[in-house]
Amino acid sequence: MFVTNTKRITKSAIINLWRSRIVSMSSILVMSITLFVFGTLIFSNAALDSALTQIQEKVDINVYFTVSAPEEEILSLKKSLESLPEVGTVEYVSREESLEKFRERHGDDQLTLQALDELEDNPLGAVLNIQAKETSQYETIASFLNSESVLSSEGTNLIDKVNYYQNKIVIDKLSKIISSSQKIGFIATLILVIMSIIITFNTIRLTIYIAREEISIMRLVGASNEYVRGPFVVAGVVYGLISAGFTLLVFLPLTYYIGSFTQRLFGLNMFEHYLSNFWNISIIIIFSGVTLGIISSYLAVRKYLKV
Repeated sequence: MFVTNTKRITKSAIINLWRSRIVSMSSILVMSITLFVFGTLIFSNAALDSALTQIQEKVDINVYFTVSAPEEEILSLKKSLESLPEVGTVEYVSREESLEKFRERHGDDQLTLQALDELEDNPLGAVLNIQAKETSQYETIASFLNSESVLSSEGTNLIDKVNYYQNKIVIDKLSKIISSSQKIGFIATLILVIMSIIITFNTIRLTIYIAREEISIMRLVGASNEYVRGPFVVAGVVYGLISAGFTLLVFLPLTYYIGSFTQRLFGLNMFEHYLSNFWNISIIIIFSGVTLGIISSYLAVRKYLKV
C-alpha cells in the first residue's frame, strides 16, 4: 500500500508540474534566486573571515628584553606564554637576529650603520613576537607580562618594553570591527533568509492555488491530508533540487570571473575556495533548497485541506 501510494503521489506530482509548467518555472526561478542569495552569503562570510584573519595576523605585541637578559630565562618565559590559553603563537628573535633585521631595515642609512659598527657590543636585546588567538585577548597577555612572574631568577626585570600600549588603540578598533562585522553579517543573513522564505512560499502557493478545485474534490471523496499534500511536497523537493543544481552551476563561471579580484581584495580566490569546498557548499545549497521547497509546499497547501 505504501509503495502504491508513493507511486501515485510521485506520478501526480509530475503531472501537476507539467500541467502548470509556466508557474513551476517561475517557482524554480524564484527559488534559484533565493538559493543564489544564500550562496552569496556563504561566499561573503568566507571572504570576510579571510580578510579579518589577514588583519589579525598583522596585529601582534612585541616584548623587548634588556641586553643582559639571559637567553634561558627568555625561553622559559616563551614557554610560559605558550601555555596561556589566550596565546596563539610566540616567535623568539635572538639578539643576533634582531641586529641583522635592524641592519636590513636601515640598509640605505649609512650613517646609522656606521654608528652601529663603532659600538663594541650588540646594543639590541632579544624580542618575543606574540599573537593572540583573539584580538580581545591582548590585554590579558600584557597584564601577564607586567606581573612579577616575568622576573629573572635574581629578581630583576627581564623586559625592557612591551609595545602593547602603543598598539592598544589599533587593537581595540580591530576588536570592535570584528565584533560588529559578525553581528551585522548574522542579522543580514537572517533578514535575507526570512525574505527568501516568504517569497518562495508565496510563489509555490500560486502553483497550489491552480489545483485548489482538485484538492477540494480529493478531500470530499475521503483522501487523507497526507495523500493530498504528498504531490505538492514532492513538487517542492523537485523545485529545490533543480534550483540547487542551477545555482551551483551559475556559481562556477561567476566565482571564476571574480576569483582574481577577491584574491587582491580579501586574500581569498573565490574560485579556488569554491572548488576546494564544492561538496560542502553543494550539500548546504541542496539541503536548503529541498528544505525550503518542502516547508513552503507543506504550509501553502494547508489552507486547501479544509473543506
